[in-house]
Amino acid sequence: MTDKYIAVIDYGTGNLMSALKGLETAGWAAVITADPREVDRAAGVVLPGVGAFADAMANLRAAGMDKAILRAVSAGKPFLGICLGQQLLFEAGEEWGPTPGLGVFPGRVRRLPAEVKVPHMGWNQVFFRGSPPLFDGIPDGSRFYFVHSYYVAPADPGIVLGETEYGVRFASVVSRDKVFGIQFHPEKSSSLGLQVLRNFGRMIE
Repeated sequence: MTDKYIAVIDYGTGNLMSALKGLETAGWAAVITADPREVDRAAGVVLPGVGAFADAMANLRAAGMDKAILRAVSAGKPFLGICLGQQLLFEAGEEWGPTPGLGVFPGRVRRLPAEVKVPHMGWNQVFFRGSPPLFDGIPDGSRFYFVHSYYVAPADPGIVLGETEYGVRFASVVSRDKVFGIQFHPEKSSSLGLQVLRNFGRMIE
């Protein structure tokens, strides 16, 4: 294993193998780990996610991964939260009642409007604000694959770098410094999704 690898956090849920294979296909060394020390050693970190907010946070805390994530963010490591992994970066989630999140970003995670079918599943467009480096070489309005019933509602509009329409216009890309959160699944989004992962990997070179 190279000394510059990406740690994919295993917290008992999520699309771990597909995230790992996506990173490897994009050309980056990566390892799935449930060991906070491995996260400390990694040059970059990916927090994938499929499942419930409360369960995921309980598992992260039980493994000491919540503190490892905050250390990685504080150290300025490139960090990518995918789907639920994006949502966990916020202060609280509303699924099954209010649950504290990691608090990296201000804001809450809310359920999609009652008038739309949930989960929001399938291809949808992402409209960028500015030129986020995670999307270098990707046209504005490109389509990515989504599977989710909740969305992030940032308290700071300045962290929103991409938006998507589904019953409500929601933040599908957020970022501050080297921390990125995306609501869609890049590993399920064909060539453009792989380009997102390539761009993320370049940040640790």
